[in-house]
Amino acid sequence: MVTVRLVVLVSGSGSNLQALLDAAADPAYGAEVVAVGADRPAIEGLARAERHGVPTFVARVADFPTRDDWDAALLAECSRHKPDLIVSAGFMKLVGPRFLGEYEGRYINTHNALLPAFPGTHGPRDALAYGVKLAGATLHFVDSGVDTGAIIAQVAVPVLDDDTEDTLLERIKVAERRQLVDTVGRMARDGWTVNERKVRLGRG
Repeated sequence: MVTVRLVVLVSGSGSNLQALLDAAADPAYGAEVVAVGADRPAIEGLARAERHGVPTFVARVADFPTRDDWDAALLAECSRHKPDLIVSAGFMKLVGPRFLGEYEGRYINTHNALLPAFPGTHGPRDALAYGVKLAGATLHFVDSGVDTGAIIAQVAVPVLDDDTEDTLLERIKVAERRQLVDTVGRMARDGWTVNERKVRLGRG
């Protein structure tokens, strides 16, 4: 069986990364985390990777004269590991045109809202403020917009009458993590096709 090579990008604690590392410990999963990158040093996400013996790298925006230089450096670091898929798992930086020129269609992101509703960094808060009855999480390809790429998978999470932003976010995280692991595994084992904005898992 061919094992799909994953580079995972993180900015914080790396709980989604941990779920991918745990799943990939089973050879039948079909994917292996070959490197973990971050936009800042000394975070738990990098420590998780190191505990699993996975190579890590850091590309801080502040270390480069321009955002384009940072984008090129991030591209070079990722490409060194020859990824089949790059997973943004809580990575809080927008990549630029160089990166997307190489990896658009192979760079995926998990977002804690049901897109196209509530894009950006405060999905659960915005959903709660709007009064929706269903929140959730979306796995999508990354394009040049903010959370605008083709949708791969979605999972709904009911909003309870007494929910706060924190309680809703925690329930979304559980569903989001499960969806990420399940869908990346399916993509690795079965492939995928994209027809305009419609993503279909499987080779048929």
